[in-house]
Amino acid sequence: MTTLDEYLASHLDGLRGQNLFRELRRVDSPQSSRIQMEGRTFVNFSSNDYLGLANHAVLKEAGIKAIEEFGAGAGASRLVCGSLAPFHELEETIAAFKKTEGALAFSTGYAAAVGTICALLDTRDVIVLDKLVHASIVDAAKLCGATLRIFAHNDLNELEARLKWAANRQSRALIVTESIFSMDGDAAPLRDIVALKEKFGAWLMVDEAHATGVRGHGGRGLADELGVAGAIELQMGTLGKALGAGGGYLCGSRTLIDFLVNRARSFIFSTAPVPAAAAAATAAIGLVESDDGAARRERLWKRIAEARQAIQRFGRLGESGSRETSGAIFPMICGDEAAALAAAAALRERNIYVPAIRFPAVARGKARLRITVTAEHTPEDIQALADALKAAGKIF
Repeated sequence: MTTLDEYLASHLDGLRGQNLFRELRRVDSPQSSRIQMEGRTFVNFSSNDYLGLANHAVLKEAGIKAIEEFGAGAGASRLVCGSLAPFHELEETIAAFKKTEGALAFSTGYAAAVGTICALLDTRDVIVLDKLVHASIVDAAKLCGATLRIFAHNDLNELEARLKWAANRQSRALIVTESIFSMDGDAAPLRDIVALKEKFGAWLMVDEAHATGVRGHGGRGLADELGVAGAIELQMGTLGKALGAGGGYLCGSRTLIDFLVNRARSFIFSTAPVPAAAAAATAAIGLVESDDGAARRERLWKRIAEARQAIQRFGRLGESGSRETSGAIFPMICGDEAAALAAAAALRERNIYVPAIRFPAVARGKARLRITVTAEHTPEDIQALADALKAAGKIF
């Protein structure tokens, strides 16, 4: 029998041979449009900090104040040693922001997905997923025990067939999709999905992780923008992208939130997040809804338009389309994992940081550069990106 380290080393060698080995890159600065790594400054086109709030003074001040008042840690699960005030303030703020009866904060978006889906569904149920939903949702679907059915990305005909099948079985059905997809940057046809949900009596869960703060009135998300938020039973999201803090949340009816407090294992059996993160997220929502937040969104959409124009000339832009159908994510498809790694390395040589996204984050043969734009980028940054892509053109 081989030792553990021998077994693991063999597995890692296999990943290296497939160009799928990953390693952590130390960053010696706050997240921003510029980051410090290995003694160099890079223009950062990898972050989901779409509005540039992760290092904002208002969020830092709120976090520091929470530490001074409530300490560095929460002590235990909120059901064990009491629930600190910053979490209640955050949940009230999220619910008001999303215009729902209630909200529940989780330590991460992953925990929100797993805790919610596994609390709601069991072996008697059917869960229907868009093929490109986030890995946390896929994992939750596998863990919950429900019958799993996939529909092709944004394919309404296939979704309807899956729902019809579930209805014939007389099973409860939950549809799960993202509003803006994390790897392709395109949007779900939420109005049509809501119509199908209502036709077949299913429930709908929408992950607004990449739309919150970016789309909708006051940054409330794509569901708000399309006027269907009130018809979605479960609105999930993250506090660590456009909101610049950390953690996840689930919004819905008061009954749903009470149910999750009692049944969501990732909530019940996790030490609560640090109070500073909750306070920073509360401050971020206030910023997103303010005039400053509106100005940041306007600036972000200007950068998005400039980036789309700059990137489209290279002919490898993925599914992202117009403002009506996309967000701040631009996938440049390389196909081969080695080509994606080489392209990312070529950009780093010109002080542009863009990650190479490979299997299992995307399907095999769909490796890409995942370019994200933020409100903190400048027109000069977009031009530097375009120049670097042009210089790296032979890699593609």
